[in-house]
Amino acid sequence: MANKKPTLERRKVVADILEHRGDALVVAGLGAPTWDTAAAGDHALNFYTWGGMGGAAMIGLGLALAQPKRRVLVITGDGELLMGLGSLATIAVQQPRNLAVIVIDNEHYGETGMQPTHTRYGVDLPAMARAAGFRSAGTVYTSPQLKTWIPRFYRQPGPMFCSIKVTTEDAPLVLPVRDGTAIKNRFRVALLGISEAYK
Repeated sequence: MANKKPTLERRKVVADILEHRGDALVVAGLGAPTWDTAAAGDHALNFYTWGGMGGAAMIGLGLALAQPKRRVLVITGDGELLMGLGSLATIAVQQPRNLAVIVIDNEHYGETGMQPTHTRYGVDLPAMARAAGFRSAGTVYTSPQLKTWIPRFYRQPGPMFCSIKVTTEDAPLVLPVRDGTAIKNRFRVALLGISEAYK
């Protein structure tokens, strides 16, 4: 069983993380992380994932390696990360200094009926990240802890990993564009400029 009861609200957590994002590149995992990222403010440098469960961290790794001068944040869920645990090993081997993987962990599969995930039963994702070779990893339960972590997401050498424990409280749906090609093209133009994006 988990050691502490989550009290943080996921929508506010994501809004606080992205409040001063600057030009950071953000990969949002499917489901609630995508809705929360969009609710914090739609942005051309948000890469929303739809249906690609398990792939958000690897998309973030690819971006971090391709754009080493830009900060890359992956904001995903515990269920999504559990489906792609091998990504932790691959990221650790590559050691991208500009990558932060942030798991919004409500200990449930929000997209398939709120079944408990393995983190509800004590699986420690930050411990796995540390064992794989991440430079830093930890768990956040409280607002003061989150306040100390947010600047680290943007400035501390990565790869870094943080699991933020949140409640299962529902939040209104905020759905960004669902067209994968449109998401990709908008992101590429914002990142590379129109002349490079369509080469």
